[in-house]
This record gives sequence, structure tokens and C-alpha cells, in this order.
Amino acid sequence: MTGKKVCDSCVVMAQQMNPQDANPAGNVHGGVIMKLIDTAAGAVAVRHSRSNAVTASIDRLDFHCPVFVGDFLTLSASLNFVGRTSMEVGVRVESENLMTGERRHTASAYLTFVALDGNGRPVPLPPLILETADEKRRNLEARSRRAMRLAEKTKEKNCQYDTRDCPAPASE
Repeated sequence: MTGKKVCDSCVVMAQQMNPQDANPAGNVHGGVIMKLIDTAAGAVAVRHSRSNAVTASIDRLDFHCPVFVGDFLTLSASLNFVGRTSMEVGVRVESENLMTGERRHTASAYLTFVALDGNGRPVPLPPLILETADEKRRNLEARSRRAMRLAEKTKEKNCQYDTRDCPAPASE
């Protein structure tokens, strides 16, 4: 299978936030931003796999500053890591006050997607070709997150079978 470059599947998506996206105080709901993040990341996953791709997990979603009605959101999404059937997409969200020109790093997220065939079974993915130092750095960080995610998944599964493998509850 021929590899694909990170730039072959990158997505930049933009949308202005409207009153229906916000609470009565004018703050945009985190869920609205989460949906946009998932949409941008999903487009990256489909572009790379050229098949249906579904969200398997969100490892990290950090909100750094609020978004208000009228702000213009720009979401930049790209692949960080590609495994046999899963891939990690990183999304950076920036908001811009169109009246003042002020831009803020609003949110960052890491999502894992699995590519599926017509029967809903995972399909092998083209390998990821890393070209820049930044792409290589992001790939190493993604590999580390993947290792932690898989270790946590194993720990949770073991805990289901034997509660002695479960961590002690945190004391208050």
C-alpha cells in the first residue's frame, strides 16, 4: 500500500459562531466546539483512508479560553499517527474577534479514528509519510499517547476480571 503525506489529508475549516451556538450570556457551548472538532478530524480520517471512518476515542480535549457569539473559529486538523487500522488526528482551534482582529488559541484535541469497510470491519490504512521536523515530533508524541491509552485500556480490562488489579479509590 502506498504511503500518504500528512499534507494530503489536512483540513482547515472555519465557521462564525451565532446565538444558537451559545448560552444566554453569549458564551459558545463546549459541545458545539466539540462537534466542529469531530467534524474536522473526521474529514482528515476519511481523506487518508478513503473509506468510512468513525471516532474511537478522544484522548485529550483542552479548552484554553472562551468563545463568544460573533467569534470566527478556525479549526486546523492533521494526522499525527497512523497504525494498522487506527489513526490519531490533532485539531487546533483558534477564535478571532472579527471586529478587533484579536486571535486566541481556543482549544486543542487529539482524536482516534478507525477506518471501516462496507461491513463495518476495520480496514488497513496507508502508512503515513512524515516530512518535516514538526510532523516527526507530533508523531512521536502521538505514539506516546497511544502507548498510554493502550496500557490504560489493558489495566481497565484486567480490573473487570480481578478487582485486586484495580487502583484504590482516591481518598477525599
